[in-house]
Amino acid sequence: MAQTVIEEWCMKNPWGPLSWEATVAYRARVRGCLLGGAVGDALGYAVEFSSLDAIRAAHGPRGLRGPLADAAGVSLISDDTQMTLFTAEALRAAHARERRKGIGGAAPRLVQEGYLRWLDTQRKPGPEAKGTPPGPPRPADLSSQAWLYAQRAPGNACLSGLEQGYVPDPALALGPRGRVNPESKGCGTVMRSAPFGLTRAPADRAFELAARCAQITHGHPTGYYAAGALAAIVTHLVAGDSLEGAVLRTLRLLARYPGHEETSTALTAAVDLAAAGEPSAERVESLGAGWVAEEALAIGVYAALATPAVADALLLAVNHSGDSDSTGSVCGNLLGALHGDHELPEEWVRLTEGRAVIAAVADDLSGECVRR
Repeated sequence: MAQTVIEEWCMKNPWGPLSWEATVAYRARVRGCLLGGAVGDALGYAVEFSSLDAIRAAHGPRGLRGPLADAAGVSLISDDTQMTLFTAEALRAAHARERRKGIGGAAPRLVQEGYLRWLDTQRKPGPEAKGTPPGPPRPADLSSQAWLYAQRAPGNACLSGLEQGYVPDPALALGPRGRVNPESKGCGTVMRSAPFGLTRAPADRAFELAARCAQITHGHPTGYYAAGALAAIVTHLVAGDSLEGAVLRTLRLLARYPGHEETSTALTAAVDLAAAGEPSAERVESLGAGWVAEEALAIGVYAALATPAVADALLLAVNHSGDSDSTGSVCGNLLGALHGDHELPEEWVRLTEGRAVIAAVADDLSGECVRR
């Protein structure tokens, strides 16, 4: 009953000051979104590039049934979680700047700078040695985290796009192809964009900022609309909406923009398929392989809608021939934003690489965003 009251309050007052109860719920959803995305990413990274037949041959007829830990007992995350964390760190800085100075518009530049810090982790063997700063330790200072200096199959468009040093205009019109990689709509846009939905900005603002920042690396409208759509869905989930309701609201938002059809069609197919019968890997593969943005979004949405159990949904999202880490990451972002971190499989979270830092990044972001 108490949870229902909290959700009703959040739906009526999604962007205003939060009550104590609503603050607790909001911060749990932010943690859930980032930790859930990392859990799904790690599940899928273990079988990325494997065909469904190969996954079943290695893990049994039902496919992968849980995280695969390395020799140190850790389930490794991929570039998806790496870039998501740098997105969240940049958005926290943008919110703090706007709150202190009373002016906005810096988010695209700060996000681009965050991605350049991520790019450094792909070029350097580890963090630079620095003296210990005064004050309490800062576990969420991402550039200091040695575990993030690992190359985990980063996308070519992300790497080449960042080399161009492009910062989108905050007033950039959506619809035309962007300046950077204008033909690319790879899933590198959507897999990093959930944090745009966690800042308590209205859904249309989260959508547009995510879409513009996706153009730092990918210029195809479908690529950046899929990023915006994930941000909008997450926004509605954090405000207390159901997953189906959040997707339907996002479809209405998408319809305002020219060239939205590929993204809208993929999302609609995911919703329809989830209502069509028993979930299966074959149904997942009917939505695509997830290498492009709208397919990764559709598979993540389908898996999250098709089965009520969080673990089953995450496994459904990764057991297919394709970009399993990205589809698992998107599904985990959605489930975590919907349920909060307490509904995630505890043992899977415990095994996930960097979980303490991921939780700290989430807490830093939510702690900043409840301040006005």
